[in-house]
Amino acid sequence: MDKLLLVDGHNLLFRMFYGMPDHFRTPSGIRYNAVYGFGNALAAVIADLGPTHALVLFDTEECGERRSLDAAYKANRPDYSEMEEDELPFPQIPAICALLDACGIPHAEARGCEADDLIASYALASCGDKRVTILSTDRDYWQLIGERISVAIYQHGVTSIVDPTAVKAKFGVTPEQFTDWKCLVGDSSDNIAGVPGIGPKTAAELLSAYGTVEGIYEHLGEIRRAKIRDSLGGSRERIALNRRLIALTGGHPLPVETADCVLTARFPGSILTLARECAEACATNGAD
Repeated sequence: MDKLLLVDGHNLLFRMFYGMPDHFRTPSGIRYNAVYGFGNALAAVIADLGPTHALVLFDTEECGERRSLDAAYKANRPDYSEMEEDELPFPQIPAICALLDACGIPHAEARGCEADDLIASYALASCGDKRVTILSTDRDYWQLIGERISVAIYQHGVTSIVDPTAVKAKFGVTPEQFTDWKCLVGDSSDNIAGVPGIGPKTAAELLSAYGTVEGIYEHLGEIRRAKIRDSLGGSRERIALNRRLIALTGGHPLPVETADCVLTARFPGSILTLARECAEACATNGAD
């Protein structure tokens, strides 16, 4: 069976930019630490997983409908407009794309939605005839994990796979329950409020007992702790909103057909040299 690797481009970009030393610079002083780290990580993951198809997807500034649903959504993110260009990861994206082109790795931007939604759309559309692996440390994708969809995490030179057993061991819920679990506890990274008084352990206990959020409300009167029962009773609208903010349902138009994502990766002898050349070329073209 074919294997499709979907890469959360911005997730890997940020991890490499802030995780790699900033002394990776071209002779003219252009920083390319994220470019080098990105290429190095992808080469390692592709060697480990052996995908037949691959696609790197980058975010744009759009959040789809989520920001209109909740003004607080991602409002806790830094204001990059006040930072110097050299302190930002985004200027390295053109060089990363140039490196991907040189290595034969397809890439695209998410338009009209977040990359999370587009990656979910590819994963759900492809899992009927391919095994899909999503490369990201973003746990939002854990709700998609199943028989043919897994999540890969690349850290310290090692590629590890998150499967249903790992989700259950970490949070006490199955991947099918993970969206409901996050609806209850919220998501501080995206500034999504949860149900007051319900933390990760309580949410897992409730879902273990009643299966789903709907099951919890069907048995609301059975919950012994009055504080939890009352908090849930007053949070129906919050949970409904959270589901729209958190759930990855797929169905978005795909900018590249998976048939066009056949992997022809050809990593050069020195990714470091290629990364430096791509960064220098993009900086020169940008100045022209």
